[in-house]
Amino acid sequence: MGSLRLDRRDGVLTIALSRPERLNAVTAELTEEMLDVLNGLMGDPATRVVVLTGEGRGFCSGMDILGDGREDESSEGRVQRLHRGIARGGEVTARLREIPQPVIAALHGPVAGMGVSWALACDLRVADPTTRFVVPFTDLGLSAGDCGLSWLLPRLVGPAKAAELAYLSERLDRDTADALGLITQKAAQGEDLADAQALADRLLQKSPYGLRRTKELLNASLDAPGLRGHLLTETSVQTLAFFTKDLAEGMKAVLEKRPPDFHNQ
Repeated sequence: MGSLRLDRRDGVLTIALSRPERLNAVTAELTEEMLDVLNGLMGDPATRVVVLTGEGRGFCSGMDILGDGREDESSEGRVQRLHRGIARGGEVTARLREIPQPVIAALHGPVAGMGVSWALACDLRVADPTTRFVVPFTDLGLSAGDCGLSWLLPRLVGPAKAAELAYLSERLDRDTADALGLITQKAAQGEDLADAQALADRLLQKSPYGLRRTKELLNASLDAPGLRGHLLTETSVQTLAFFTKDLAEGMKAVLEKRPPDFHNQ
C-alpha cells in the first residue's frame, strides 16, 4: 500500500502510517487504505491484536491541507470534497472502535488534528517522551468536533476537562496527557513501537473470546442507557463463555499453575 506499511506476525498486525516526509498527514488515499485494512479485520479471527503507529518523527499531523495532488482530477466541488474527506476520516475513527481486536497506539512526536481522534479511538496508548497532543481547531477557525474528537474526549477525561482542552486549543506533552489518563504506558524515547508490540504480545496470552467480547462490552457501555440494560448484555456474553473450550483450558491452567494455551475455540 502506498501510504501504509503493514507487518503481520504471530497474530499481531502493525499498521504504520507511511508518509514521514509530511509527518504522516492524512490524505484521501491514506484514509481509503486504512478503511480497506480495518474493514478486512472485521472478519479476521487470525489477527488478535492491532498496533497503530506512524513512521518517522511523528504519529500523525492531521489532515494534509496540501492534499495529495489528486484534487484537480475530482469532479466534486470543494465543499463536497472536504465533507467526504472529513467523513471518511471519521469512519476510520469508528472502525478503530468497532473492529473486534484491541488496538494499541504507539505514539511519538506530533499527534495532531485528526491524528488525535485516531489515537484516542485506540484502546491503549504507549507514548515516548517526544509525544505531544495538539488540538488546534479553535485557533484555526474550526470546531473541535473533528472525526469523533468531541465524542471521545469527554469520555476519556470528563466533560469539564474536555471543554477546557477543546476551547483553548491546548497542547499536551506526554506527562500531562498521562496525568489525564490518556496514556497507558510510558516508553523511552524511540521505544514506543517496541513497547507497544511487547504489550500486544501480553494480550496474545489472554483468551481471544474474552478480549473480543470485553472490547465489545466496553464500547456498548459508552452508549448504554443504564446499568440494568447493560447487565443483560454482560450476562449473555458471560454465559456463552462457559460453552467455549478456552474457558475449560483457562480454569485448568489456573489449577495446574501454568500459562493457558488458548485456541479461540
